[in-house]
Amino acid sequence: MKLSLREKISYGLGAVGKDMVYMLSASYILYYYQDILGVNAIAMGVILLIARVFDAFNDPIMGVLVAKTRTRWGKFRPWLLIGRIVNAVILFIMFSAPPALDGGGLVAYAAVTYILWGVTYTMMDIPYWSMIPAFTEGGKERENLSTLARSCAGVGSALITIITMICVRALGSYAGDDWERVGFRWFALIIAVLFVVLVAITCLNIKEKSTVNVDSPSVGDMFRALISNDQAMAVVITIVLINCAVYITSNLVIYFFKYDFGGADWFNSYTLFNTFGGAVQILSMMILFPLLRKFLSAVTVFYVSFTMAVIGYASLLILSFTNMSSIFLLFIPGFLIFAANGMLTVLTTVFLANTVDYGELKNNRRDESVIFSMQTFVVKLASGVAALITAVSLSIFHISDDTSNTSAAADAVAGSSVVGLRLTMTVIPIVVLLIAILLFHKKFILTEAKVEEIAQTLKAKRKKDGGRV
Repeated sequence: MKLSLREKISYGLGAVGKDMVYMLSASYILYYYQDILGVNAIAMGVILLIARVFDAFNDPIMGVLVAKTRTRWGKFRPWLLIGRIVNAVILFIMFSAPPALDGGGLVAYAAVTYILWGVTYTMMDIPYWSMIPAFTEGGKERENLSTLARSCAGVGSALITIITMICVRALGSYAGDDWERVGFRWFALIIAVLFVVLVAITCLNIKEKSTVNVDSPSVGDMFRALISNDQAMAVVITIVLINCAVYITSNLVIYFFKYDFGGADWFNSYTLFNTFGGAVQILSMMILFPLLRKFLSAVTVFYVSFTMAVIGYASLLILSFTNMSSIFLLFIPGFLIFAANGMLTVLTTVFLANTVDYGELKNNRRDESVIFSMQTFVVKLASGVAALITAVSLSIFHISDDTSNTSAAADAVAGSSVVGLRLTMTVIPIVVLLIAILLFHKKFILTEAKVEEIAQTLKAKRKKDGGRV
């Protein structure tokens, strides 16, 4: 039985809520603890990276636990229900550091809450993606739903990009100089509640098919399955590199506006830029990508997106060294970078879905859960690596805030520090993206013709084997 519109919408809403929570953590946790609360930047970078390395073990173990789960509500929904509630609570606690804490106590608080947040996010994220084969009939339906969910996840991320600092300022307006600390606490609470509601809609309207049997591979089997699928490995590594570039920029852009471009009125410029960028990212997934696909292959659109991103970063670098004063000039590189990111988000999901069929043909088994659980891990790994690079650059270039006076703090940042900030948020992403495109070009072979050939081969093989998948 085909998926109903209600089921598709319900599943997509879960992705929106899930990635709103993820983007809030990925883009603002370093800023919250380092710039607002004064935690050492290097210490925070190390915490974020260690938490992501821990996920290297946590993610596949979670995949095994889900596969072995047997309840009357199915394998996946119990974990979604438990994980979303616990993760929402931890999110609020993470952005509600007690004012009395400082020094080592604050570092310990940040470390414990962030690691717990990562564990509980995995508790919900792995089941969310792994359940797709359990309520779809496979083939195009499964690929289309995966693409829809990733697009909705991109919408959730873009919404956080747009609204976070607007809401933080509004919610913390009564707190005077402490508006950022207070605003983030209340904003985290609102996002946590919204997250619980949206994932609840998914759980209520999506039901697993009782006839679906999900394998329970060991952790070793999971990694071996991925390593044996060279196309999945190529896509996964490409995703790591793309997301490293994206997160380096998203982590540093707030510092760019606060200490370099924006001046005393930095907040308004930052908000306007993020609003524009978030809208572009959403529209690129919903309009620009489908439009380009009418004329170009998916792989060609992929290369076009990479080219747009590199040109965008190069333009941002050039503009940052001019005496520009108009925020609207930054919309030029912003459009290229955000539009490219939106399309790359959709494309990597499509390519990853195609590697499942390739893996079945090569290894005689389908590994949806393995592939998508590893995608979850590598995206989080990328955010950890990017956070460490960001933290190191903030420490090297002595970029920090005496939050009692934003204007004075901005004036105190030396010219050399500003130059270092500009180079880190543009040159490093360019280098990372160039490495990604070279690797992808060398290793990836799943063109549309190749995918169709594999699909026909599998169809004939299944028919010969009596229809078994």
